[in-house]
Amino acid sequence: MEKTYDYLYALVKSKPIPVHVAIIMDGNGRWAKKHKLPRIAGHRRGVEALRDIISTSSELGIKYLTLYAFSTENWKRPKDEVNALMSLLVEFLRKEVAELHRNSVKIYVLGDIGRLPEAARTEVQHAMDLTRANSGLQVNIALNYGSRAEILKAIKSIVQDVTSKRLAFDDITEQTISQYLDTGGIPDPDMLIRTSGEYRISNFLLYQIAYTELVFTDKNVFWPDFTREKYLEAIIEYQGRVRRYGGLDTGEDD
Repeated sequence: MEKTYDYLYALVKSKPIPVHVAIIMDGNGRWAKKHKLPRIAGHRRGVEALRDIISTSSELGIKYLTLYAFSTENWKRPKDEVNALMSLLVEFLRKEVAELHRNSVKIYVLGDIGRLPEAARTEVQHAMDLTRANSGLQVNIALNYGSRAEILKAIKSIVQDVTSKRLAFDDITEQTISQYLDTGGIPDPDMLIRTSGEYRISNFLLYQIAYTELVFTDKNVFWPDFTREKYLEAIIEYQGRVRRYGGLDTGEDD
């Protein structure tokens, strides 16, 4: 029997809530194909799913929600689809940012937005500026983001700072590297969800997810199908795991 939202919500709240959830929102195009609709209809439906996930994350008290919205590889898609995605980004921010701001949601962007169309850059910057001081859920939107490019940029910045003596070579630690990444100052994700049944990371937060719990949905659950209930079920799956970080549970032998 399908469980209700209130029942699942109560279960989630009865255990520790993840601080940081990352999501690879996959399957919009396949959802559209399944329903014999153009791909852009899948992306538009995906935006509707996103509203519910942001709202639920805020209600649960999750501190950080990181969304893989547009990768550095997505520029390879047909120009019409890329343009439509950028238009949807602009539309979403224009419609939603005031409400997000009222709910104390903070918008932050990972990746290089310099390549985005001017309208998209303007709306992204406005959303970040408007919500900068908010103390509620921080929504990190990965736009024109690729983890390998992020790591390369961090290495170059570290080399520059060592060369200019702003940073001592012997002071470079794992934490130093973390601070030079786009996610500097943000704790690593506790869990990463990928919809649509694909079992890969796709160049997303490669450094940050060393000990992140990975949750993959069934292959028939595309992002537009990822309801609030399915989100809560994913969190319940995470809450049922034991995070050892390379160590052992008390009393365990292996």
